[in-house]
Amino acid sequence: QVQLVESGGGLVQAGGSLRLSCAASGIIFSINAMGWYRQAPGKQRELVATITSGGRTNYADSVKGRFTISRDNAKNTVYLQMNSLKPEDTAVYYCNANIQHWVIGDYWGKGTLVTVSS
Repeated sequence: QVQLVESGGGLVQAGGSLRLSCAASGIIFSINAMGWYRQAPGKQRELVATITSGGRTNYADSVKGRFTISRDNAKNTVYLQMNSLKPEDTAVYYCNANIQHWVIGDYWGKGTLVTVSS
């Protein structure tokens, strides 16, 4: 069984930084794209950033220049460095990964809450 576990969320003041981590565990042959999504209260889940197995990245316009996604393939882990945080970044952040084991599928973590105070 494959699991994704996020960590690193918390409360931070506007202008501050946080680093999120997401580790995949279980029977894993390979991991394709990994990414971060977020869902603010009363809003739909939205893409924050993605990264391919080769390191190609994609960002939502709202976080470009402030957030950086990276991954450690040896550790099956994806990171999200968030700088210059704004109150509108407040949300539950979810990790996503496309994983090949006996079958290939998309997996989600349970989420980690990020709260940015003004």
